[in-house]
Amino acid sequence: MTFERGPLDRRHLLAGLAPGAALLASAGAVAEGAVAGNRSTFTVVRGDGTGDQTEEIQHAAGQGGGIYLQGTIRLGKPIVVELDRVGTTSIFGDGTARVLMAGAGPAFHFIGTHGGTAAPHTVKPNVWERQRMPCVDGFSIDGLHEQAGGILAEGTMGMILSRLHIRQCHHAVHLRVRNRNVIIEACHFYHNRGVGVYYDHVDLHQSNIGDSHISYNAGGGVVSRGGNVRNIHIGNCDLEGNHPPQTAPPSEATANVLIDCRDSKLGTAEVAITGCTIQHTARSPDSANVRIHGGEMGSRKGHVTITGNVFSDVRTNVHLDHIRGATITGNTFWMGYDHNFLIEGSAEIAVSSNNLNRSPRYGHLKTNVPTHDVVIRDSQDIVLSGSVITDVRQPEGAVRLERCRRMAITGCTIGRSDGPAISLDECHAVMISGCILGDAERKEATVIKRARCRDVTLGENVLFGNVAGT
Repeated sequence: MTFERGPLDRRHLLAGLAPGAALLASAGAVAEGAVAGNRSTFTVVRGDGTGDQTEEIQHAAGQGGGIYLQGTIRLGKPIVVELDRVGTTSIFGDGTARVLMAGAGPAFHFIGTHGGTAAPHTVKPNVWERQRMPCVDGFSIDGLHEQAGGILAEGTMGMILSRLHIRQCHHAVHLRVRNRNVIIEACHFYHNRGVGVYYDHVDLHQSNIGDSHISYNAGGGVVSRGGNVRNIHIGNCDLEGNHPPQTAPPSEATANVLIDCRDSKLGTAEVAITGCTIQHTARSPDSANVRIHGGEMGSRKGHVTITGNVFSDVRTNVHLDHIRGATITGNTFWMGYDHNFLIEGSAEIAVSSNNLNRSPRYGHLKTNVPTHDVVIRDSQDIVLSGSVITDVRQPEGAVRLERCRRMAITGCTIGRSDGPAISLDECHAVMISGCILGDAERKEATVIKRARCRDVTLGENVLFGNVAGT
């Protein structure tokens, strides 16, 4: 094991780094001496995994600058980086370094003092000069302790986490207290006991999660609970299997993306989930791909966009509970074992141009196990349009509206299902128009079923079957 420190010499560092890390070194050389009191320096720490190097790396973190990891590094306690005291700090490798976290707590704990928002005038000079943009890049973290964690951040401004592989930890990334402008990109958060990316009652606006694999984390993939969170953007990611085992009790149910605002007045809103594959696993109790719990009717959280994703293989693909102002468009759904959509107590939702189908490539989908339906209850001002819904194995109805009002179902094709294409129960002010409902070979079937409804308007539709009830 060796430990080196000195001024950032570009020629020295480039000789030992892979191309990606060499770019970091080159950028650091240009910035050398730019910040008074925090001269750009680097530390190289090499390890073989046999001895505890906590003291060495904590010493390096106490001086700020860059810490370059090589080999296998073993830690017994968290490395605490107090940004305001030590100055700007980054920890990086060339992709080959491995950190073994053998103690409880996060491998790396970044602490800043930012108390403002993302607005420039709220950021104090010491944050710009000594704390901005801590970077963690290019190595793996393996948890060897039951309570080992990956990275914990509090009070940071502009943190960037990239090219990381974190596995067998508690939480891979844990965001607490207050942070702003967090970027997570090109990472693997895999097979952790807790959450992949955890917004833990944090005050955090502006965060981006992109081009990452977040998989098999038992506490959920991306989870936001409580706090005051705005502007979560999840794009071009693979999120799968982020659920507890099938033996877990229903109380431990989670989701690949779980947003729970029920114990916070401010909660989480302004969320975009785009271009992702989100799937697995139906064997976990009450599993969901995206589940969002808002607040009470008067303070429902919302402004959610779910666009261009592929959803499959859970109990419920998308579950919205007391949400307002959401858009769900251009997605592909299959293997919703209980529901493809479950929308409860929500308002002002646009659901359009989705394909809810079955995949013939998977033999077990030929069975009747996945129900595959759409259920909307106790909601208002919702539009379901331009969508294809087929092969629903639910005799109560492919699309079921219960105790809803001000609803429009337009331009949809709903067929090859066991029950009515549309079922309405205790609904008021519903319009169904421009749809093709039912199947030509089942003209005696009921395609629209109504019970205890008022002001239901049936426009021009193609109906292969009967309208029943009132």
